[in-house]
Amino acid sequence: MGKSEAMAEKENMVKVPTRRHGEWWLASRPVNVAVSLPRVLAQQTFFDVTKYGGVGDGITDNVKAFTDAWTVACQNNGGGVVLFPPGVYLLSPLVLNGKCKGPIGVQIEGTLLARVEKEYSVDIDHWITFKYVDNFVINGGGSLNGQGPSAWPYNDCKKNPHCKRLPGSLRLDYVTNARINHITSINSKNLHIGLFASHDITISSINISAPANSPNTDGIHLGLSQNIQILDAAIATGDDCISFSTGTNNVNISGVQCGPGHGISIGSLGKIVGDNVSFVDIRNCTFFGTQNGVRIKTWAPSEPGIVSHITFEQIQVDQVENPVIIDQQYCPSRICDPKVYSRVQIEEVQFSNIWGTSITQNVVNLKCSKTTPCQKIGLDDINLTYSGREGPAQSTCSNADVRISGRQNPPACTGKDKALG
Repeated sequence: MGKSEAMAEKENMVKVPTRRHGEWWLASRPVNVAVSLPRVLAQQTFFDVTKYGGVGDGITDNVKAFTDAWTVACQNNGGGVVLFPPGVYLLSPLVLNGKCKGPIGVQIEGTLLARVEKEYSVDIDHWITFKYVDNFVINGGGSLNGQGPSAWPYNDCKKNPHCKRLPGSLRLDYVTNARINHITSINSKNLHIGLFASHDITISSINISAPANSPNTDGIHLGLSQNIQILDAAIATGDDCISFSTGTNNVNISGVQCGPGHGISIGSLGKIVGDNVSFVDIRNCTFFGTQNGVRIKTWAPSEPGIVSHITFEQIQVDQVENPVIIDQQYCPSRICDPKVYSRVQIEEVQFSNIWGTSITQNVVNLKCSKTTPCQKIGLDDINLTYSGREGPAQSTCSNADVRISGRQNPPACTGKDKALG
């Protein structure tokens, strides 16, 4: 195999969770990619950061070189691509703005390395941020190393309501028509990839990893964003593999391998009036040793909001704590009044063809609001098992209008259930 072929093969590999001797590891597995994209915007002009003073020695700060190369590429008629050739590029936090004169890209063939000093790690909300960029691509087979262990000890948000912000690794704010593929994000200080007020974004063939005990290291977080695709990703984190906040609609997720982590979560919702997430399809995903599988969560008490037209289909779970869960009494601090309820309406949610093993007895848990019950919740072909001392697996629901079809193992929760006609 030639050098170029070997590099191409390496770029088409992602790390997926694999169980060895009772523990979870990341092992290489090829990802099916219809078209290999070893180059970003191949017809565009390249702007090599090393030509603008960049040094890939892991010691020299490259924030000026990156900024200068981006500015020239952005203002070039016809656009351009900022290139990081192989090497390790230390990089301070920066914000890069768009309004470019053509398509713009960043091709990372080396490693971008975050700084570890406290001034770059605490009370700052970003490491690398792109704003107001259109027609944008990030790829190249390289990696972002957030050096999270330098910041995680400062994360005391569970006990301190005034905790300081920590930087996410990659933020896309007000970005449109973008692709992120063939990159790896390692040990973010906070979330790995965040989309805010962005639309028409495809994220594919990426690898995200952080230890299971790393705080708030969500893999991909979506907020106020529409027309999003997340395809063929391996995500191992200390928080949600993928999380949704309000204003996120028309999302397609397929081929995600999640674990360790907290699963794929819609919410938490209900902090502000009008929180909404709708038209989300999550299919062909696998969860290994996660805290949750597929989850919808809302605060109690909460402001009015809505979650609707959500599909979870072709989902495999392996030793997952809560395979299927709706939690409308979400209260991570445990200091909440159980007599107050969520006002977020959850409706038109379908759980279809979900199978595998759980480490808890309650494999389906639909805990809906007493004052705003869940409506039209479908359970279709559920096959989940538990082998603990408490007995066989169970399915429970409260305040839920449940529609049942297909196989149900364990038997679907009853009470207010309705059979599909």
